[in-house]
Amino acid sequence: MTRRSLAPCPNRPNCVSSLAGDTGHLVEPLALRVPVERAWPHLRDAVALLPRTRIVESGDGYLRAEATSRLFRFVDDLEVLHLPGTARIDVRSASRVGYSDLGVNRARVESLRDALRRAGLVE
Repeated sequence: MTRRSLAPCPNRPNCVSSLAGDTGHLVEPLALRVPVERAWPHLRDAVALLPRTRIVESGDGYLRAEATSRLFRFVDDLEVLHLPGTARIDVRSASRVGYSDLGVNRARVESLRDALRRAGLVE
């Protein structure tokens, strides 16, 4: 199955997405500086290096990972999606439970962006 979009964020401040329609949930997509074929393996490695994160699904321009919080062992979902013919990778990070995430999901996305920026793969 080829994914064409990411799930919308719920009406709680514990999710960020590059496809969100409101500023509270919105995070910028990853703007590619290189072809996706070159960037994707590095993206996969960068996700795998995020603390307490494991990749659970990957293929056809889609990747889903689970990140477990250190203290309470809550699981957050991180998703990245590349649609063919675009120079961007959409991203979503969301907590499965609770109301607020204290900015953890936004920080996770920005950490991923920083790693890819340092490698010269995204703007």
